[in-house]
Amino acid sequence: KNPLTSRGRLQIKNAAEKLKNKNIDFIFSSPLFRTKETADIIAKALGIKLKIDRRLRELGFGIFNGKQEARFMKYFNEMAERLKKKAPGGENYTEGLERVWDFFKEINKKYKGKNILIISHQVPLLLLLGRILGEPILKSMDSVIDVGEKRITKGELIELN
Repeated sequence: KNPLTSRGRLQIKNAAEKLKNKNIDFIFSSPLFRTKETADIIAKALGIKLKIDRRLRELGFGIFNGKQEARFMKYFNEMAERLKKKAPGGENYTEGLERVWDFFKEINKKYKGKNILIISHQVPLLLLLGRILGEPILKSMDSVIDVGEKRITKGELIELN
């Protein structure tokens, strides 16, 4: 477990206040501890029941789960390998995208016209955002390395209409 810090809890409570005027109908979250903890705070503040969906979990890093990111990065010679190659016990970007895209298509059809808040992790959200914008996977994932304006940061709210 890696719980939110008191500072993190305060940031999430402040973010929840900003969401009160967004007319959120449903909240979906990854089942991973810290993300679910974040979603619970927001759901309580908005008075909305939280829905957990395993398809929103972080990319499976296999043998590198819980290890330093640098070890995972060194496993691949270049970013393009991550489309098909995966760490033992993990998943590649193509598999991660299909998982989160399956979730998105389902909720988009089932809850058409509703405002949905998705609380997940950087890689699945970048993959999903890229697919929605019609970008190739590698272009979506460039922002993981390039810490420019496109990178999804902790606690960031991105609205899609």
